Amino acid sequence: MNDLTLPISDAGSLLDGEPIAEAAPAARRTRQARVAWGDHVVTVGGDAPVRVQSMTNTDTVQVIETAIQVKELALAGSELVRITVNTPEAAAAVPHIREQLDRMNINVPLVGDFHYNGHRLLTEYPACAEALSKYRINPGNVGRGEKGDRQFAQMVEVACKYDKPVRIGVNWGSLDQELLKSLMDANAKRSKPWELKQIMYEALVRSAIESAQAARDVGLDPNQILLSCKMSAVQDLISVYRGLSKRTDYALHLGLTEAGMGAKGTVASAAALSVLLQEGIGDTIRVSLTPQPGEARTQEVVVALEILQSLGLRHFNPSVTACPGCGRTTSTVFQDLTKQIDDFLRSQMPVWRDRFPGVEGMKVAVMGCIVNGPGESKHADIGISLPGTGEAPSAPVYIDGERVLTLRGDNIAGEFRAIVEQYIERRYGAVTAAH
Repeated sequence: MNDLTLPISDAGSLLDGEPIAEAAPAARRTRQARVAWGDHVVTVGGDAPVRVQSMTNTDTVQVIETAIQVKELALAGSELVRITVNTPEAAAAVPHIREQLDRMNINVPLVGDFHYNGHRLLTEYPACAEALSKYRINPGNVGRGEKGDRQFAQMVEVACKYDKPVRIGVNWGSLDQELLKSLMDANAKRSKPWELKQIMYEALVRSAIESAQAARDVGLDPNQILLSCKMSAVQDLISVYRGLSKRTDYALHLGLTEAGMGAKGTVASAAALSVLLQEGIGDTIRVSLTPQPGEARTQEVVVALEILQSLGLRHFNPSVTACPGCGRTTSTVFQDLTKQIDDFLRSQMPVWRDRFPGVEGMKVAVMGCIVNGPGESKHADIGISLPGTGEAPSAPVYIDGERVLTLRGDNIAGEFRAIVEQYIERRYGAVTAAH
């Protein structure tokens, strides 16, 4: 085995070579759709930021309950919110949900989720069709053969009439069986047949692309078409979207369907979406978490925001760097302070977002001992290095890389929070004053 480690005497010669490239998400190259409600327009694709969306789990017929959850999701950061439209009663409720949201000054666009009977609901309830800002159609659930083609066309005709974008959302669990069978028959005649999973991948991608062409044939603007091919396994999702992105320039909706609950769903979604987003694949994302008992629906939005922020694609909240703790940090002071600061920053962002432009990119460090504390604090905009086990009972505070003061006593948490507020006022308030 060759030893590639250079001798110390040769280390300097490395500077004569190429520098290590900085990792960054690849550029996205897709069409741009416009999802609007009134004067509020959410662009998806093209040069727009990767958008975050979510879906309610209320009974759509319950107007007030649904409107409240839409509001909660929107305030948490969801830029589009999808609701189930599965019955005549649900379709009739949609305009009233929209009305309630307008009264609350929540202008988030609503997306209607249609399966099986969407052609009837959209044509028989025009107020529903108008109140929605976008339609989601699953080509595997609109009927078979000529009947399916006709029903799909009916839905697209409504979208054209009201100038609504359409997401053609293919799911592996509801794949067009006729298409799958035809591909399997063709595969049987190949000299070297594909694996069954590869046939399924091809069926998903082809269903989406062929459905998009069918929508264009009806008259839908190609810029108003978005595609998704959702899977429930990480590697399958990555494989399908890599294939899809090579064969089309429509805006793409990413999401690991039926991701699961808690840590499992969070980690699986982050793993799949991060790989694709880093490769420049994906224009809008949804993290499909099964809520744990008592958990807010907004948790899926929080995870989606964190994925985008961790990749550096967008900034939503000031980031708090904190050490994990070890034998040097037997005190829980740094843990308590980290949570207090993180909760405080998140709770203030709805107000700060408009008042202090740029604050979402601020970096705060709350460290627990002398090992990495000073270094991390210097690299943050503002940081504090709390004393570890056996260290002097003092906490140096760093602002913009410089040590400015040292806190002591029983009110370090309160004093540091006040310092953070003063820093935000001074640095980001000046931006507002300048304009």
